[in-house]
Amino acid sequence: MAKGVTTYTSSNLENLKESAPVAILLHGYGANEYDLPEIMTGTMPWASPRAPLSSGGDGFEWYLLTVGNYTPQPEVEKATEKLWEWIDQTLPANTPLIPIGFSQGALMATQLLRTRPERIAKTVLMAGFIMDAKQPADDRLLELKPSVLYCRGEEDNRIYPQIVETTTNWLTEHTKLTPKVYSGLGHSVDSRVIRDLSEYLTKRA
Repeated sequence: MAKGVTTYTSSNLENLKESAPVAILLHGYGANEYDLPEIMTGTMPWASPRAPLSSGGDGFEWYLLTVGNYTPQPEVEKATEKLWEWIDQTLPANTPLIPIGFSQGALMATQLLRTRPERIAKTVLMAGFIMDAKQPADDRLLELKPSVLYCRGEEDNRIYPQIVETTTNWLTEHTKLTPKVYSGLGHSVDSRVIRDLSEYLTKRA
C-alpha cells in the first residue's frame, strides 16, 4: 500500500481569502519539504509537503524511481491519490491551487492537473516531465487549455531529450504553454527561473 503525506511546512495559510490561490510546492527526488520554499518571493500562501517515501538520509521521493523507468504508471497514480488526500485534508475544498514542482515533483504537479483540473489555477514545471500515459482529465484539458509555465535548463542532462520532446508536445496540445529555456543551466533552478516564476504567479492566467 502506498504511503501518504504526513509532514509539510507552510506559510500564510491562516485566514485564506475566498478564491485566493495557494501554491503547492512539490520537491524533487532526494529532497524534502524545505527544498522549494526559497523560490517563493511574494506573499502568496503556500504549502510544501514532504514526499512519503524515503530515498535515504534526509531525502524523499513521491514514488519509487527506478533506472530506465521515470514514470511507473500504477505507482504514480497511487501517489497522485495520496497527494490529493493530503490536499483535501489540509486545504478548503474551494481553494484554487497552483502546483509548482521540480523534477519528480513537476511530474506530480502535472498529475494534479490531469486528474482534477478544475481545482488548478496554474501549473509550474521546473526541470520536469510528464507520464506518457492517458490520465482521467486529459480530454477535459483539451477544452480548458489551462496555463502552464515550463522551465528547463539547456544543459539539463537528467531529463533525456526524448522525454523533453514528449513533455513539450503534450503540454502544447493540452495547455496554454509558456516555455522557458535557460542557457548554461543544468538540472537546477537559478535566479532567472525564480524571476520568471514570480512574474508568472502575479500575472493573470
